[in-house]
Amino acid sequence: MRLLPLLLVLALLAWYLSFSASRLDRLHHRVEGARAALDAQLVRRAEAAVELATSGCLDPASGLIVAAAAAEALEAGETGDHQRERAESDLTRALEVALDPETLAGLRGDPFAAGLLDRLAAGCLRVRLARRFHNDAVTDACRVRGKRVVRWARLAGRAPEPRTFEMDDASPAGLPR
Repeated sequence: MRLLPLLLVLALLAWYLSFSASRLDRLHHRVEGARAALDAQLVRRAEAAVELATSGCLDPASGLIVAAAAAEALEAGETGDHQRERAESDLTRALEVALDPETLAGLRGDPFAAGLLDRLAAGCLRVRLARRFHNDAVTDACRVRGKRVVRWARLAGRAPEPRTFEMDDASPAGLPR
């Protein structure tokens, strides 16, 4: 009879550790899924920017700036996170410079250019949402990884600690949000 309470405590501890490990695993899968969605949205935004830059709707200098920043963002997708964050922020700034309110007003009058702007605006919105979902998933996973029991039992295994994706994801002022 004295062994029964000890077995009960060990069974509860084993259940709690199993539950925590499975929760952490689900959170890591959520981070991976959110990261894949973020990567896809970043590529779509860069492709929309390239399409606008090469359409001839922008003046040559602005088109060149946007095309170069978008190409750099697409290439950075295959490199490390720090370079990609910088390249994506550079694309955001290039779009803000090229698409000032006066230029946007002129482009809105052309149906072809308006369609390209709508695609770009949708891409910017989707990037902002995907980044928010990704960073929320990372925050949740890091919070669980920081618990004493998770660290003590090494429930995270060898999985690298997830990192938030920090970039300037603002849309140019005149684009619909």
